[in-house]
Amino acid sequence: MAKFPTVRTPTIEEVLDIAEGYGMTITVEDAESFQGLMAGTIASYHRLDDLDEPKLPVKYPRSPGYRPPPEENPYNAWYWKSEVRGASRGPLKGKKVALKDNICLAGVPMMNGATVLEGYVPDIDATVVTRILDAGGTIVGKAANTYLCFDGGSATTATGMVDNPHKRGYTCGGSSAGSGVVVLTGEADMALGGDQGGSIRMPACWSGIYGHKPTHGLVPYTGIFPIEQTLDHTGPMARSVSDVAALLQVIAGPDGQDPRQIGTKTQRYVSAVDKGADGMKIGVVREGFGHPESDEAVDSSVRAAVQRFTELGATVDEISIPMHLDGPHIWNGIAVEGATALMLKGNGFGTNWEGYYATSLIDAYARGWRSRPDDLSETVKTVMMLGEFMHRNYHGRYYAKAQNLSRRLRETYDASLAEYDVLAMPTLPMLATKLPEPDCTREEYVDVALNMLANTCPFDATGHPAMTVPCGKAESSPIGLMLIGKRYDDATVIQAAGAFESLGVYTVSTV
Repeated sequence: MAKFPTVRTPTIEEVLDIAEGYGMTITVEDAESFQGLMAGTIASYHRLDDLDEPKLPVKYPRSPGYRPPPEENPYNAWYWKSEVRGASRGPLKGKKVALKDNICLAGVPMMNGATVLEGYVPDIDATVVTRILDAGGTIVGKAANTYLCFDGGSATTATGMVDNPHKRGYTCGGSSAGSGVVVLTGEADMALGGDQGGSIRMPACWSGIYGHKPTHGLVPYTGIFPIEQTLDHTGPMARSVSDVAALLQVIAGPDGQDPRQIGTKTQRYVSAVDKGADGMKIGVVREGFGHPESDEAVDSSVRAAVQRFTELGATVDEISIPMHLDGPHIWNGIAVEGATALMLKGNGFGTNWEGYYATSLIDAYARGWRSRPDDLSETVKTVMMLGEFMHRNYHGRYYAKAQNLSRRLRETYDASLAEYDVLAMPTLPMLATKLPEPDCTREEYVDVALNMLANTCPFDATGHPAMTVPCGKAESSPIGLMLIGKRYDDATVIQAAGAFESLGVYTVSTV
């Protein structure tokens, strides 16, 4: 029996409306002509419906799992619990791994922190999921993240604000909020987070664990809900550098399905952990300190922590990179219009790139947000409206200029990295901030979500690897030292982090 066509020919009224939307002047007779021309091409869409679509593999059995009740989820860190056991042997054997809930895990609900995606169940496993399971890891569930990942705090998660176990009532950072917390509490040994403006490093910092944003394109993003292709990263979070390295070793490398992966080069990350810092040169970036929002306790703790590298035989110098202060402006120019075009108008995936498209996710998300745009978070609404304004009035020139400037920013960091093995600065300028009150203003809500990006977001725009290393605590809030390396030299960042960890300056323990 023939299938009922799912793509219909536009009506005359629709053709006229589309033309008017583009500022064209056509007659009804013109519209009838265009309608006929379109009908011929629409036959191809009918044929596409008949063809079987290739799917990413689902290799390991799993149960749908369940939404944990409050007594199992005291910090709102979990969206869903579901155990998926991987291979019987491998480098991750015995490790419990949590996934950020923007990562597709077939047969298990995925919400991405958003009411507009509630009820969606993926039909594929993301590449990173298959790699974890092939390596013997056990996936233990989906960690809650903020609304469509557009929040560096932990307040906009549709299933409830994610609380900081170190300091109840305070943010644990985002958007990979739950990933940081379930690692901190010991419910997972390691987790995957996502990072477009700092969303691995920020929750790892305020949770007091390790979090590594890999070089852009090192880890395939296939099967993961995106925000902006040139900013999208996914990477490991754990309580030790060795676990970060072990997870990165498993998930890194090209998969042939992700356009972000151009000239991808992998290294031996696990063997880098214990190499020490003797002879290493570390450049402490002056502009990473003393922001208007900086806490003195953070600046002083990070400066003291970096000096401890000298005990390991490293050289520590203060250097100046003035353009670092322009990094957030360049990032804004990319993120606002880029996210509007891809994440919203493009229904998460857009067009004009070669790779794997999660079509069931496109369908579910498009139905959700386009039928209920009022349900979007205040951060997403703000970005969407500004992005549309910029597109209508400035036709993408500022996005283009920001992308051009991001290469100059990359070259500026590279000039310092030609002399130094890693750069150092605070991960977040301030201590963890209070979660907003239910009756707070929109301005307060958005500020709590986006006020901490100054040091993290530039490296999403440039693609350099960056890791947050816990180095102290003040007022019950963990403090993070961020180490930045050359692109595709994640191993040196891991080496420096492992050396610092060996000093025992800060001991990560479960809460």
